[in-house]
Amino acid sequence: MIKHATASTFVFCEFAEGWRLGLIEHPRLRRHMVVGGHVEPDETPAEAAVREATEESGLRVRLLAGPSATLPAGSPHPPVPPPWWITEMVVPADNHLGEPHVHIDHQYMAIANSPIPVSEPVHPFSWYQVDKLDALPMFSDTLLLAKALFPLIGAVATAAERDNVAILQVLAAAGLS
Repeated sequence: MIKHATASTFVFCEFAEGWRLGLIEHPRLRRHMVVGGHVEPDETPAEAAVREATEESGLRVRLLAGPSATLPAGSPHPPVPPPWWITEMVVPADNHLGEPHVHIDHQYMAIANSPIPVSEPVHPFSWYQVDKLDALPMFSDTLLLAKALFPLIGAVATAAERDNVAILQVLAAAGLS
């Protein structure tokens, strides 16, 4: 089966009432979804995650790199921000391939410093509190991951300003490492 690299991003923003998750309304699938799409040949999955987030939501976002081992001091190669998860999913034909295929989805988390778009989004986009997600038409896997991230987002956002070790400590405290 043909496999395509994709990148999806759980985009969060902090409001006065707390954190919210941004979701698009996908016109073809008629579901609320996180932003995302195919990785282009000239980009990394992390670059695709940021590009797709900006295209689909109109927002400027900052990735929160997933937990990973730190490169040794003196490594001559720049690291690529790791995703939080990488999953494989069989998908039906789409605008990239006219037959069923597999998406190898690199799933990221990001923060929008402002809920106000900097450009026109290509899909309807709205912000949701965690207690509103169950009422939305969403894929069950996306709902599961969103609910897993909501209790962590504040601590991960703070830890990300320090270093990867702080992120690992947050995950260990939540029983996710």
